[in-house]
Amino acid sequence: MTVPPYDEPLIRGASLVGTAAEHLGASDPHHALPRPLRRGPPTLRLPLTHFRLRRKRSLDPSRLYWNRSWVVAGAAGATAGLAGLHWFGWRLAAIGVLVGALGYSHAAFGEPGRPRLERVTLTVPRLPAPLDGLRIGQISDTHLGFRYTADNLAWAVALMQRERPDLVAITGDLVALQSAIPEIPMLLRGLEAPLGVFAVSGNHDYWEGIDDVRAALALCGIPLLRNEHRRVVVEGAELWVAGLDDVWDGEPSLEAALRGVPPQAFTLLLCHEPDYADEAAARGVDVQLSGHAHGGHLRLPLLGPMALPRFGRRYPMGHYRIGPTTLYVARGLGGVPLRFGCPPEATMLTLRRGG
Repeated sequence: MTVPPYDEPLIRGASLVGTAAEHLGASDPHHALPRPLRRGPPTLRLPLTHFRLRRKRSLDPSRLYWNRSWVVAGAAGATAGLAGLHWFGWRLAAIGVLVGALGYSHAAFGEPGRPRLERVTLTVPRLPAPLDGLRIGQISDTHLGFRYTADNLAWAVALMQRERPDLVAITGDLVALQSAIPEIPMLLRGLEAPLGVFAVSGNHDYWEGIDDVRAALALCGIPLLRNEHRRVVVEGAELWVAGLDDVWDGEPSLEAALRGVPPQAFTLLLCHEPDYADEAAARGVDVQLSGHAHGGHLRLPLLGPMALPRFGRRYPMGHYRIGPTTLYVARGLGGVPLRFGCPPEATMLTLRRGG
């Protein structure tokens, strides 16, 4: 499949400004944990600032890139439906309504609340021998404030506590609503890993209040890496964990994030927007973990995702290799509660040496 040029609409001129565009962003269901019991209201209170940064660059359109295959399929389906009505009458219409209602019920009330654990092995050429087998847990795009998101995050934290990865990465968009920021410390309480838990910002974190999000993470002892890095040592081998500020509305600087990192060091980059992997590859980053696109939320066989957000079009979900960089893009745990063929996920990554 040919990848269109970076940041070019699938349908020229197609754009969407507003909340709909902002929120659209190898499964093994046997690994899913039982759903946690529903909790009461948070007992931990975090004072919020009165100022919320909503659309820092309001004239920079929140474009969605629409898949023209869906448009063609929709037009063909409408034509076939009209022809069916002509030949078979309203019985066919009743069947169509029933099928549509069942599909919508699954997409709105089924799949969004059934997250899965993805176990993924990433083969990395320059992985130091002591890091062979390193396990990284990834949590992304929780979008607290939407339906199902608090329960999905509680499930993911319980999963990390059970799996005990060496390191945990939170790759942005913790909240969808400012009012949900006080939930962060309660839900992430107990999330820990021997080598540390690290987070980066997403575009929604900026829109809802990045300073409040950072303060909430600080209550959990989780650093928010904004163009900075941390050095981790495993049996004498160095792992440099770099975090990039949000590409959409922050001030990302890979140069600043890697400043002080030795030229040949093994680097793990946390960056919310996956399409930044092209720039990371040019700088020789070994592994990048991202989220943002949510896999497109709505996916059909042969057609793929219905729409994708800016900075998440080239690499919407899964495992990619871009030059020297190994990229994994999680589908996320939250977002608009409407998913089909694209269930929420938490990820357990294992790094292995190899070409």
